Amino acid sequence: MTDTTVSPAAQQSAADRLELGVEEIHVPEPSADAESLLLKIGLALPILGVVLILIAYWNASGSKYVADQVPMLISGGILGLGLAIIGVGLFIRFSMARLLRFWLARMVLEQQTQTDRVVEALARIEDALQK
Repeated sequence: MTDTTVSPAAQQSAADRLELGVEEIHVPEPSADAESLLLKIGLALPILGVVLILIAYWNASGSKYVADQVPMLISGGILGLGLAIIGVGLFIRFSMARLLRFWLARMVLEQQTQTDRVVEALARIEDALQK
């Protein structure tokens, strides 16, 4: 004999399964304060990096010996370059995140407006057909 009982998951409709799946999704809300802080850090790090590069150059240019110049340029220059790259990366990442959130919110608003227009047009068509 075969078992003909249907599991509860199979009895649910696709819409019910979708609704349950959406309820299980947890998207953390980004902290606006942390994002603003990281954006400011992204602005400050390249400036600090350029300042370090200039200080390393200035110190190295004051020395007569190449053996003294190279360590100054390497330590200050590479650190400054690294800070500048990290800062630019942070700035671009959080600027793009802000831009994309604004764009997505705008798209949702436009889609809602378009849906409302379609619903109103369908209601007018339905009223015209009933008369």
